[in-house]
Amino acid sequence: MAGGNLRDIRRRIASVRSTQQITRAMKMVAAAKLRRAQERILATRPYAYRIRHLVGELVAQLGPEAHPLLEPRAAERVLLVVVAADRGLCGAFNANILRLAEDTILSRYAEHREQGRLSVMAVGRKAHEFFVRRRYRLVGDWRGIFQGLRFEHARAITDRLVRGFLEREWDAVELVYNEFKSVVSPNRIVEPLLPVRPASLYGAEQAETGQRPVYLYEPDPEALLAALLPRHLTVQVWRALLESNAAEQGARMVAMDNATNNAAELLRQLRLTYNRLRQASITKELLEIVAGAEALARAREA
Repeated sequence: MAGGNLRDIRRRIASVRSTQQITRAMKMVAAAKLRRAQERILATRPYAYRIRHLVGELVAQLGPEAHPLLEPRAAERVLLVVVAADRGLCGAFNANILRLAEDTILSRYAEHREQGRLSVMAVGRKAHEFFVRRRYRLVGDWRGIFQGLRFEHARAITDRLVRGFLEREWDAVELVYNEFKSVVSPNRIVEPLLPVRPASLYGAEQAETGQRPVYLYEPDPEALLAALLPRHLTVQVWRALLESNAAEQGARMVAMDNATNNAAELLRQLRLTYNRLRQASITKELLEIVAGAEALARAREA
């Protein structure tokens, strides 16, 4: 019986050790991907903030009626863009962002969903599968883009959002995604994307002082706004995709690190159990040998 237990424990030790090697390798891969993702974010954020500032200055000068994408509307039809991951094994990353999206729907757009006035653009395989199972109305198929994330993906998504807004498929678009702050604490965000709100374009300092410098534009401000506003939206979508990708890799790195540490603890416990069973087995065999020797000695004396 003990021999069988020892064989089972040896098999478990070999299995856990193999799993530990896999999780350690996945942690290293996630760490490398995280470094590249952080570099892309750091390269994108300054441009995203500056183009938002410039568009804000143009809107402040021209007013919200200067472009159709600035047109305020009653949110009769709503589109929610939910950015999750294509893969799992990243802790609660997908579950948390999908829970936030569903809580947003239940708290603000429950009536829209009941009346068929809510649509979802699910970016990432996990988001797509989540909303398909719950029978939401989906816009497009954006599975697999994080396997080779490119700026063209952001452009295609933005083109679809803008076209639907201008054709009045939806009156408001909101973006739900993970903003990368640190490896252990991403910031889950729900922010309006369309119509573009002038207040969201102004920097914090301008919002406090209410003062903005006066610029001279060449060509005219109207032409610049028409060219820059769609580009601004594309850059903001691109930044959200990069932020979510970095947060995913950070979550996967932490999850694989925890799994590796848990495997090490499990190995320690299994080895301890194995040694105890082995010691008990050896002790039992020694006792049997001693008892046999004593019985043989008594038999000879008799």
